[in-house]
Amino acid sequence: MSKIRFFALGGLGDSGKNLYVLDINEKLIILDSGLQHPSGDLLGVDALVPDISYLESRKKDIIGIFLSHAHDKNIGALPKLLQSFKKPVYATNYTAEMAKDLLKENEMNPNDFDFKIVDFNKAIKFKDFKIEYVQTTHSVPLSAAIVVYTQDGAIVYATDYTFDQNVGQYFKTDFQKLARVADTGVLAFLGESNGAIHIGHSSTDGNLKRSIRSVFKKAKHRILVNMYSTAVSTIQMVVNEAVLANKKLAIIGRKAQRLVFIAEQMGYIQIPEESLVNLKFIDQNNKNEFDDVVFLVTGERHEPFFMLQRMAKGYDRLVNLIETDTILAMAPPVIGTEKIAAKTFNILSEIGCEVVKIDKNYLSQFHAASEDIKLMYALLKPKYIIPINGEYRMLNAQVNIAREYGYKDDSILLLDNGEVITFTDGQVEKHHDMVENGTVMVDGNFESDLNAIVLKERELLSQDGFLIVTANVDANEKVMLNKAEIVSRGYLFMKDNEEIVKQIQIIYELETKKQFSKRKIDWKEYKDNLRHQIERYLIQTTKRKPIIIPVIIDTSKDHVCRIL
Repeated sequence: MSKIRFFALGGLGDSGKNLYVLDINEKLIILDSGLQHPSGDLLGVDALVPDISYLESRKKDIIGIFLSHAHDKNIGALPKLLQSFKKPVYATNYTAEMAKDLLKENEMNPNDFDFKIVDFNKAIKFKDFKIEYVQTTHSVPLSAAIVVYTQDGAIVYATDYTFDQNVGQYFKTDFQKLARVADTGVLAFLGESNGAIHIGHSSTDGNLKRSIRSVFKKAKHRILVNMYSTAVSTIQMVVNEAVLANKKLAIIGRKAQRLVFIAEQMGYIQIPEESLVNLKFIDQNNKNEFDDVVFLVTGERHEPFFMLQRMAKGYDRLVNLIETDTILAMAPPVIGTEKIAAKTFNILSEIGCEVVKIDKNYLSQFHAASEDIKLMYALLKPKYIIPINGEYRMLNAQVNIAREYGYKDDSILLLDNGEVITFTDGQVEKHHDMVENGTVMVDGNFESDLNAIVLKERELLSQDGFLIVTANVDANEKVMLNKAEIVSRGYLFMKDNEEIVKQIQIIYELETKKQFSKRKIDWKEYKDNLRHQIERYLIQTTKRKPIIIPVIIDTSKDHVCRIL
């Protein structure tokens, strides 16, 4: 009897955090390991990654990690996985290089891990199944659909694809191979939903190229292009238009330079050597105000906006913006960057720069729209449709597309993260199991894991600040050695609020005398009572609730320092 289980630990109802698992006869295949960028209300959180506790409990069953393409939504959590278990990582050469660079960024040595470069023309064979990569079209080179051949039919995993043919050879979809997959019989299609809310086909259709060319023709002085460093195909388009307009190129940002250099070294970006300019630092004799240079201001998430702000304020060592500059905005705001993007464009307007925003529809054409999804159905002829990779409104949009195409509801499997769908001998079981799942909040590095209490405290700090109450006591003699000193940050200016300071000191003295009247001081009770009484007084007086930190130092003969 053949049994195949499928579930997601992230990616369903999420904007990113893609991590899917196939369990074939007790052997686990991990499909991608992505992160999700946090929204602005998650203070200090750098990334959200899937909880992999379930995978850690089944380390011995994991065959490997199979990466589809080099975007952080699909490879960003790889360091977290490899810290937990050293399993082979399968990827195309470009995706592997980006993954290795990510490991270096997280102070991990790529040579410590087993990277296996896949060949589009060779299947990877295991005992009960084989896996094949099929080239698809996306904004990075050598993006792939991953096909798992089982005795019950093929399972096709295709995240982030289009059928746009206005692309170079390293971005083209292999239609013939997809058709051959269909000939073997497709049990299930795990297809992306990010573009499902859009009608028609996703295609640049020349509009993006014409928009860039129009800006290059009209601009009489410097052009600065802000864009995301992961959009390799779009970077190539800008390079092509710059060369056509007889302009040179300067790439701003060390990481961006590194990523572009890797892509160029591997042949996925072509930049004429004579077109590249190395900028010198600005000084009295050098302003870098070259009218024949296009400045590529690239990075991830907030970086393209932050760099423009720095240039606008005169802090940057390479470029200071002036009113004659033209800004070509090709980095549409994503979740968590909306505020910094709006602030950036406002600052640019104050300077007087001409800002040309490229239509967002032209920049988001790298996800399958409704007709692309139907075309994939037509090519693969899958028995079951499982929408993946998208927020719930996007997943539901694909459900509706599948219905329009002719699929019955019992052939469309809409799941939640952690929900397990089981195929037994090629037939789906009605009962769905659940596996442990959730979200891990990363602060700084992948070894950290924030919880809701920490986030709540950070929220309070951002809103009401904090108050430190410091005093010295002699616990042996049971005397107070000084009045409590009050330090406030982000709450009140204490010199202007002497009455509040005086009342806090009185609260401290009363609670201290109460503790000294006991045979033995209960330091925990001392701390809690002091904090609660000060908090209650401040709420009544100021209607605000700062974080209160009592610091009581015991300077008795035993020199024990108790910080409460």
